[in-house]
Amino acid sequence: MKFNTKTIHGGQENTDPAYNSVMPPIYQTSTYAQSTPGGHKGFEYSRSGNPTRAALERSLASIENGNYGMAFGSGLAAIDAVMKLFKPGDEIISTNDLYGGSYRLFTSIFENLGIKFHFIGMQEAENIESYINENTKLIWVETPTNPMMNIIDIEATAKIAQKHKLLLAVDNTFATPYLQQPLELGADIVMHSATKYLGGHSDVVMGGLVVKDKELADKLYFIQNASGGVCGPQDSFLVLRGIKTLHLRMQRHCENGEKVARFLKEHPAVAKVNWPGFEDHPNHDIAKKQMKGFGGMISFSTTEGSTESAVKILENLKVFTLAESLGGVESLAGHPASMTHASIPKEEREKTGVVDSLIRLSVGIEDGDDLVADLKQALGE
Repeated sequence: MKFNTKTIHGGQENTDPAYNSVMPPIYQTSTYAQSTPGGHKGFEYSRSGNPTRAALERSLASIENGNYGMAFGSGLAAIDAVMKLFKPGDEIISTNDLYGGSYRLFTSIFENLGIKFHFIGMQEAENIESYINENTKLIWVETPTNPMMNIIDIEATAKIAQKHKLLLAVDNTFATPYLQQPLELGADIVMHSATKYLGGHSDVVMGGLVVKDKELADKLYFIQNASGGVCGPQDSFLVLRGIKTLHLRMQRHCENGEKVARFLKEHPAVAKVNWPGFEDHPNHDIAKKQMKGFGGMISFSTTEGSTESAVKILENLKVFTLAESLGGVESLAGHPASMTHASIPKEEREKTGVVDSLIRLSVGIEDGDDLVADLKQALGE
């Protein structure tokens, strides 16, 4: 089954044995009747499992070419579950340019519990090896990174992880499985903030994990149930519905993203545009190799180089909405330094290029000419 068909049918066989409804029902229940103690039809309590959530989890596994999917109440809840695989004294090597919420979870929660993190640039995969020691257990990767759109070679990183018997987890939120499939490139765990492109309509908060290995899946299922960071059936239904149009939406996100990126690159008020589709983008060749397209996420800095210049542009936008998040059908714009990445200390942010004049765009599926026109007027033309 090819990807475009998987988004609609993947993992959805015999979804509703009761009435054969085309869409999986929303099982809005907390518990399930048993004929005798332990005698049930596969579900006993909805924290442990719910038929609507199970349909979504099968879909997640299908579109990522994995064997096991897990849905959580948010992307951070999914990351939290991965971190609970480890114990005090363990070490994790992480991308240095990453979502501020991930950084906050790592440094403010799990560092306090005795796990050590190394935040490093991974654009050159060989840089990773010098940080590996007998305590290292996991390599955590974002690619493209948030918000600088750096590209990390998943296959090369997977070879390093396998050589040292480490787990490799990839945050695939920006690329989605439509553009990139980390498990096929050697990753052990794929994480999604399903709030973003998978849901696709800015109406739900959810996270997901996908793996191939049963032993690893069993550990994560145990954590999911024991910690309880699960999503409800209504949210599961919404993300499952969103996945059914993922392939169509991503085509337009990519088309509009390229149009916007090329416009910004030529504009005199723009100092630098970060988009992996440019031939001069670092690791562009790797992006071409491991991605089907370059996505709808872009960041750029102003030539004026100040917070004020960025804020002025953001306040003047009319089609783009100034808001947190990304991946919805509508175009969003944000100021990472004061919004999505405010939890990262300024000196750490600026080391990776997250300067005060940086603007991040999530390019939606509106008419591309309208998006360019909106940016043109906001930039002062």
